[in-house]
Amino acid sequence: MPTPRNVLGTALRSCSSAPLTGFFRDGFCRTCEEDQGSHTVCAEVTAPFLAYSQAHGNDLSTPLPQYGFPGLQPGDRWCLCARRWLEAAQANCAPPVNLLATAAAALEVIPLALLEAHATA
Repeated sequence: MPTPRNVLGTALRSCSSAPLTGFFRDGFCRTCEEDQGSHTVCAEVTAPFLAYSQAHGNDLSTPLPQYGFPGLQPGDRWCLCARRWLEAAQANCAPPVNLLATAAAALEVIPLALLEAHATA
């Protein structure tokens, strides 16, 4: 299996282990055919983004212990669906992105320039 790459073409870095994120719950924003949402964008969630997501049917703030989901707080890093992140960007409330931990597959949905405009330092 080839080494997963980030949007900059280097080896994909971990997004978060606390909370543990990723489609595979391994800390990496990797994807596969079964991942219909393409959880490839490593973002540092913000209060405006969490409110936006909840208003659009995806409550990321409420804990769901039965699924091992702690609920997100502003500042947590999380692998977001590429399309949802793009929608939030179009609504001017996209959270900052860690480019080194955002999978190259995100570029199928989001232009690199837009990700770079929202990159964390």
